This record gives sequence, C-alpha cells and structure tokens, in this order.
Amino acid sequence: MDYARKKARLAASLAAAGADGAPAFGLAKRTSNLFRDRSAAPRPRIDLSGFDEVVRVDPEAGVVEAEGMTTFEALADATLARGTMPAVVPQLKSITLGGAVAGVGIEATSFRHGLVHDAVVALDVLTGDGRIVRCTADNEHADLFRGFANSYGTLGYALGVTMRTLPVRRYVEATHVRHTDAARAFDDLAMRCDDPGVDFLDGVVFAPGEILLTEGRFVDAAPWASDYTYERIYYRSLRERERDYLATRDWLWRWDTDWFWCSKNVGAQWPPLRRLLGRRRLNSVTYQRIMRWNSRVGLSRAYARLRGRHVEPVIQDVDIPVERAAEFLDFLHREVGILPVWLCPIRAPAGAARATLYPLEPGRLYVNVGFWDVVESREARPPGEVNRAIERIVEALGGLKSLYSDSYYTEDAFWRIFDRDAYLALRKRYDPDSRLRDLYDKCVRRRAA
Repeated sequence: MDYARKKARLAASLAAAGADGAPAFGLAKRTSNLFRDRSAAPRPRIDLSGFDEVVRVDPEAGVVEAEGMTTFEALADATLARGTMPAVVPQLKSITLGGAVAGVGIEATSFRHGLVHDAVVALDVLTGDGRIVRCTADNEHADLFRGFANSYGTLGYALGVTMRTLPVRRYVEATHVRHTDAARAFDDLAMRCDDPGVDFLDGVVFAPGEILLTEGRFVDAAPWASDYTYERIYYRSLRERERDYLATRDWLWRWDTDWFWCSKNVGAQWPPLRRLLGRRRLNSVTYQRIMRWNSRVGLSRAYARLRGRHVEPVIQDVDIPVERAAEFLDFLHREVGILPVWLCPIRAPAGAARATLYPLEPGRLYVNVGFWDVVESREARPPGEVNRAIERIVEALGGLKSLYSDSYYTEDAFWRIFDRDAYLALRKRYDPDSRLRDLYDKCVRRRAA
C-alpha cells in the first residue's frame, strides 16, 4: 500500500473511533532505543508499524522521503543505491527516522549538518487530537515543525519525513589523530570542523591522556577496505592504525556491530562467543534484546548484590559548548570514571531554526559526550546520585542532556531548561484533551512510558 493510501486509511480509522473524549493512546513498537526503566501499565496503543517504507529518493533535489517507522538501515540502503545518504545517519541500524526526529539523532556529519531534526525539510504528524498535519518551517504548522524535536511522542507521531541528503563516494578514508591533552584535543577538533574537506568527524576518549580524533573523507578508491562486521572490532582499530579505509556503507554502521563498545557487557567481544553468535547477530538489535531481558529479570543486579556492590546505570549523551568540553571531561574522569567515552561535534547551520525543546544555538559548536555503563560503589547511595550530578554540571556549563535515558530533574529544573510555555502552547493547539503523555511525565517520572 502506498503512503497516501496508508494515511487515508489511518485518518478514516481515527475518524471512525472518534477523537473527542477518546482515551489516551501511545505508540505500539517492537523495538526501542530508549533506556528508561518504567513500570508496566496497560495503555491503548496505535500501531504505526506499517509506516516503514521509503517513499522516494530524489538525488537531484537532494532529499529522501520516507515513512516514520523506516529504520535508518533501510533509509541508508535506499539512498546509497542512488549515490546519496541522509545528511545525518545515527549510529545504530534499528533507529527509526521518526524516532530520531522526535528524539535527538546525531552522528559524525553533525559538525556540519546538525542533529537529525536540523536536516528535516517536512514532517507529516499524527497529532494527539487525531489530525494528520503537514509541517514545514514556513507553513501554518511551523510551530510544530520547530517543536517536534525532543518531544518524544508527546506532541504526536511522525508518519512521514522528508530529509536532506548528501552525495557520497565509494569509500571513506579515516585518519586517527592522537592527543594526550584534552584542551588541545578540543582546539584541534574545532579547527577540523572548519575544514571544508572533512566529511565526518568524531572521537573516542580511552583514558584521561589518550584521546583519538577521527576525521573521515570520501574517496573514490582505496588500497584496502577493512571489515568490522565480524571478527575485527572497530573501536580497537583506532589505537592500532593511523589510517583506515571502509566502504561507505560499512563506515555508516561501523559502531553498530559492537554497539560502540557495549558488546563487551554481554561477552560478545570474546572470540569463541563472537563466532557462535555469527555475523548476522553481531549488532545493536541483539544487544538491546539481551539488555531488556536482563532489565526484566534483574540478573546483573543480583550479581552485583552477591559481590556486595551497589550499581547505578549511567547511560547518557550530553552536548557541551566546545569551549567548556575539557571541563566536563575532567569532571567525568574525576566523578564518574566511565571509559571509553564517545565525542561527536555538533553545529547546526547558522540559518537553521532553533528547536523549541532542544535549544542548541545554531552556528555554535558543541561536543556530544556519550558514556554508557554502570557506576559501582561499596556503599549504598541515593538513587540517581551520579546522574543528578551530571545533570547539574551540564546545566552549569551551558549544555543540554538528551532525554532518551533516565533523568532525575525536579519539575522546576526541567522546565527551566525546556521551554514550558512554548510546549504548553503546542499541547493546547495539537493535543487539547491531553491524550498523549506530558514530556516531564514521560521522560522523568518513574512510571510506564
């Protein structure tokens, strides 16, 4: 069924059900890239899983149009076949296009093209009051276009997205540059962001005195092409060689095979288990399933108790102004201790519309710092103590924290960061009966998502 017919069929079913006075609803999904533990609660669900196809790829216009539940793996395959790629391709294959717009999607092109929502041209949104509205930066729904990013389904669900694309070449040449001093590393990072020949830019902190920056450049030919989809592990290669080459598709998914480095938590970096899993199961989808099973049964928590340890999951991505990034990294080493750490520069184009609920300043350079593990202690600590400290310093340094994982803000602190008045105005216009969850309730309160 084509996209127009799917929308018409959905609109008819919503009209038949009746929007006025209808109960709250949520999105039925088989997969999720959210990391918030919530108590289960039955809620009416709407199944949009059929909205998962690429509608058109237009290399001449530099856009791709796809349905909201399309994975970035499918989106990238469709565009690569036409010599292009989405302007920003998040690191994990299972992330959906609509999810990345409603959340915060990032990758190594973000230093030039911003976050996923900065590359969006148009959105078709199913709103809380049952309408399907088309949103662009300059039409009558421009307020929702600007407000949709970081709304996490509390303003509606993306049925279709039109996104900008970039031309690609066959290979990516990667150069890894080592630094021993954080301040100099971030100065170098900022300088490389201004080099028009650089197509991709990110980095990894392996230790306080070991920072590897990686710049990628498209090339037509390569003396070799590395394969990190099975026995070899990409993040380890950063320490092993100064230059590398990957086919463009392999480059886009270089982090997915080992979920960055988090595959170690399920033993998937042990060669015998790696071979047992096989190439097809070495990916973020497999690890997410294991992680969610473990969250339900509490195996890791039980093991920690047996060892007399108290654990706090710390799964966070924060965006820090580049001039304060060394301060944040120093805090991270001193107070948290998680390693490795991912670095990814972000700079939305100067003319981009500022996202209402994720107000990074267009034209300003930030560094996304990603760190994902548990912090252990012998003494019991208040719930969320480490995460709360991270939230405080991120705000003090003028940064923002993504909301895809656990948050501990007080309600006042939360709405000091995210524009409550603008959010409530959007809710009043597009969900006047509050059929969708409030953003603070969904992202902070410890109850069902």
